[in-house]
Amino acid sequence: MRLRRLFLLAFFTAAFGGRMAYAENEPPKPAALSDWAVAIVAADWRDGAGTPIEAFENSRRDLALGFAAAGLNPDNITDLSMRPDATTGARLASDEAFAAIAAQTEAAKSGCLLYFTSHGSPDGMVLGDEGLLSPPRLDSLIDGWCGERPTVVVVSACFSGVFVPALAAPNRIVMTAARPDRSSFGCSEDATYPYFDGCVLESLPVAADFIHLASLSRACVSRREREERLTPPSEPQLRIGAEVEASLPFLNF
Repeated sequence: MRLRRLFLLAFFTAAFGGRMAYAENEPPKPAALSDWAVAIVAADWRDGAGTPIEAFENSRRDLALGFAAAGLNPDNITDLSMRPDATTGARLASDEAFAAIAAQTEAAKSGCLLYFTSHGSPDGMVLGDEGLLSPPRLDSLIDGWCGERPTVVVVSACFSGVFVPALAAPNRIVMTAARPDRSSFGCSEDATYPYFDGCVLESLPVAADFIHLASLSRACVSRREREERLTPPSEPQLRIGAEVEASLPFLNF
């Protein structure tokens, strides 16, 4: 596991380092992402039969590395696990996880990136042993954490498109792993990452900004599902608020 993390860090550093070298003669861009709060939450640790799996934990750790390599400040990134034997320490209950996110968003106030990876249902996202986190509840939490700041919310779970209507706002980009009526793939015992998370990781080193990242990730998921003949396709969703769309020139990785 440690070797894979070191490999990923080297991979991201080389990929982003090459892009920075290419742009070293360009005028400096505003460091708009350097004071963004980032929270990545692995909200479950089991497959559909209740067997412990590593996919969500792998995503949590490696997405933190990937977004740091993309230019978000590592000091402003918190990755949280609700797994009982989480390698970072004792399992977090939801109120502890939410308090940690609140503290991070209070410390870094320019914007928010909130990434949740878990199982899902048409009613919401699995939140450890505590049931489902509903779309209206998550919307209320994000309002408290991020307010009117530019905010990117990613929900990687089956049926996660149910979150789009509740979370959509002028200052938000909302990305989900599936339509509201579709499953996503890669949450089994033998999976390294959920497919959507793996495609985000694959796309990060070449993505120019969050919208480009969403586009590349959706194409990656579609390609993988076609190659493996998985049906029906998950069809990841994207909703872009008008205010944050206007800020995209200043939100480059």
